[in-house]
Amino acid sequence: MAEQLLESVKSKYGAVAESSLSSDDAGVTAVAQAFGYSAEELTSIPAEANMGLSCGNPTAIASIRPGEIVVDLGSGGGLDVFLASPLVGPEGKAIGIDMTPAMIERARTNALSGGYKNVEFHLSTIDKIPLPDASVDCVISNCVINLAPDKPAVFREIARVLKPGGRLAVSDIALKSELPPEVAASMAAYVGCIGGAILINDYRDGLLAAGFEHVKIVDSGANLNAYAKVENQAGCCSPSMDSGNAASCCSTDTPASLHQDLTDLLSRYDVNAAAASVKVYAVKPSETA
Repeated sequence: MAEQLLESVKSKYGAVAESSLSSDDAGVTAVAQAFGYSAEELTSIPAEANMGLSCGNPTAIASIRPGEIVVDLGSGGGLDVFLASPLVGPEGKAIGIDMTPAMIERARTNALSGGYKNVEFHLSTIDKIPLPDASVDCVISNCVINLAPDKPAVFREIARVLKPGGRLAVSDIALKSELPPEVAASMAAYVGCIGGAILINDYRDGLLAAGFEHVKIVDSGANLNAYAKVENQAGCCSPSMDSGNAASCCSTDTPASLHQDLTDLLSRYDVNAAAASVKVYAVKPSETA
């Protein structure tokens, strides 16, 4: 089952990566701004780094400092990596991890076009981060951990790669209450970052079990229906993507019904009643003498 979920996610997001979606599309920009990105941030990075897939802005909450090593789990086209790049400066590094080859290719192309010297991207699932133990100052992620079938393994990997005293600052989807059965069982809802979300208390308990302290999970108050309701949205899961545009992700092997099904679910269920865009903070304990 886990393998089937991962393959569905790879197929969906690979199709998005191969599409023409970018900040040049007004709808994609509108989605990013709805979840906390400023116009200045979006224009400071390659347009192709943004595909309207966010549920928050982790770089805005991570207190990133010069010289740090920052890792973005599920980095997509590189949006948050590129925003972290000037924050860590030439002595630091911003590293992206993504399991979708097309996303890695798109991110590396964006890095070249943008002239970024302190970024790198690795192809991997986020439960097997290809970095040494205790090598990272800060882990960020944006609407991706909810997609991982084995979230405890992801939490353990984050703890492993963080230095003592290192931190995570994550934007994600988590549940305030159980989802309606139809939504919970929907593959469209899973790939759309809702069906795979876990309860906020389970999220907190998972981080504590992995050894984190000072765990804090805050509801951002963002409206999850922005994915379906933003006018002329060209982001993933949007009805406007089923328009026959040859460059859209709906025109690939990914069934167009996936987008239609999720939009239909959002129209019939107020997912905000059960789910929330959350800001997640936690710290790996410092070593003691």
